[in-house]
Amino acid sequence: MNKSVRWGAALTVAALASVSLAACGFGGGNAQSTSGGATTLNLLVPSYSDNTQKLWDTVISGFEKKYPDITVKLEVQSWDNLNDVVTTKIQANQAPDIMNGGPFAGFAADGLLYPIKDVVSSKTLGDFQKSFVEVSSVDGVQYGAPLIASARALFVNTDLMQQAGITEAPKTWDDLLADAKKISALGNGIAGYGMPLGSEEAQAESAMWFYGNGGTFGDEKKITVDGNAKNLEAAQFMQKMVTEGATEADAGATDRSPLMDIFVQGKVGMQVGLPPTVGQIKTGNPALKYEIVPMPTSDGKPVSLGVADHLMAFKNDGSKKDAITKFLDYYYTPDVYVPWVKTEGFLPTTKSGAEQLNSDEALKPFLDLLPSAVFYPNTNPKWDATNAAFKSLMGQIAQGKAPADVLKEIQAQADAG
Repeated sequence: MNKSVRWGAALTVAALASVSLAACGFGGGNAQSTSGGATTLNLLVPSYSDNTQKLWDTVISGFEKKYPDITVKLEVQSWDNLNDVVTTKIQANQAPDIMNGGPFAGFAADGLLYPIKDVVSSKTLGDFQKSFVEVSSVDGVQYGAPLIASARALFVNTDLMQQAGITEAPKTWDDLLADAKKISALGNGIAGYGMPLGSEEAQAESAMWFYGNGGTFGDEKKITVDGNAKNLEAAQFMQKMVTEGATEADAGATDRSPLMDIFVQGKVGMQVGLPPTVGQIKTGNPALKYEIVPMPTSDGKPVSLGVADHLMAFKNDGSKKDAITKFLDYYYTPDVYVPWVKTEGFLPTTKSGAEQLNSDEALKPFLDLLPSAVFYPNTNPKWDATNAAFKSLMGQIAQGKAPADVLKEIQAQADAG
């Protein structure tokens, strides 16, 4: 299968030829980069927050001090650009040595990645929590080093709830619709429920609704978006939220990050958030009164979207295996890893990290939701294409297109994978 199709990047050969490799960072092909005998590791990461660049710079500074013969070249991209950037690099034979990302099964299927056991010590390997090892593996082989864990929960503006005459947070979809409409009716540009179906994370918003109705995106063997009655019911209710005025305007083109900024400023009643949202509120509007509760579901039983992003190591020509191992072992030591995770506001994937953070009250609502978390089928090689299809197509349900037709289009793109 053509790699550019599997990775879900809609790039033609002509477009690739027109991209400046210098603009993408990295250079010099796959061969080991040396400068006075030093190995250069190319590290490609997405930005989680305004802290991300500084956090990685701190890690790299400490690592290079310990291993002066290894230089780490950092490139930070937005999540929106990450897939296209790595696709361009791989097509040009300039894959990063280490990458922080989500989906990895397509890379593994093409034989591009090291099994993690080959690039970490036995001590590091044994420190990963079992549940995250399972979602980092394909056919029993672990290709992703779990980086951060997260669960999604509903952030509720309690002041707006009170103004709308609502006494408790919603537990079911019907409750959510009724409450969101009451909050929207307050006027002054306030939205009852924030539904971000733009290109940033339409797949995450959709997952919260699909999983909350017993639906599914599929598993490691088969992607199942269309043809599932539970998925269709969820998509239809999402559209109902929009058409009945319970959401922000233009939900189909709204991205999560800017919408969460609006929630922080007190203009959205309810929105699904992440652990880092707690820190965002503390910084952006510490006076905001809010609570964190499970996302409402069709039957009221809590379900959360679990996310485990990974570090993955590309084989390239095989010359940097030892340097990669040193970097990963260094990064996952508790004194390095825990401050990184805590500052970004996520949950640790290591046993040693969990031991250090288990008393953090801000993380408790999310830790409580982890047992009910459902994960993306990112060990399916076609998940990349599915993920991209949700981002580009799901917003159409907020623009009036029949949900059944939208799900069919997403399934078609996933199948073409």
